[in-house]
Formats: sequence, C-alpha cells, structure tokens
Amino acid sequence: MSQNESILSALKSGQELTPADALAQFGVFRLAARIDELRARGYSIQTTMRTVAGRHGPARVASYRLA
Repeated sequence: MSQNESILSALKSGQELTPADALAQFGVFRLAARIDELRARGYSIQTTMRTVAGRHGPARVASYRLA
C-alpha cells in the first residue's frame, strides 16, 4: 500500500492526522505534500492548526481530516 493510500484509509476511517501521527504510523515525513497530492485527486481535506507541547515550548502543527 502506498503512503497516499495509507493516509487516505486513515482519514476515511475518521482519524485526524498530524505530521507526528503520520511519521509514527506510516513512516511519512512530508504529510503536507501527501495531503496536497490527495487534494489534487479531488479529496476534500480540512486543515486545522493546533498548539501542542514541544521540546522548546508550545508549537503549532497542522491536523488533517476529511471534510
């Protein structure tokens, strides 16, 4: 299964993905690029910016889900 197929399957199951989730679950380092490819194929994917605890204080990360 390709990275895009794995990500799409997770999104279709209702999962919300962050770059850290994608790295841990699928070994995907560039989630935003994969999301852009899925959007180009016609999938409506929403982006929400979230603040999470980081090593050097709060960090903002994107979280993706199917619309």
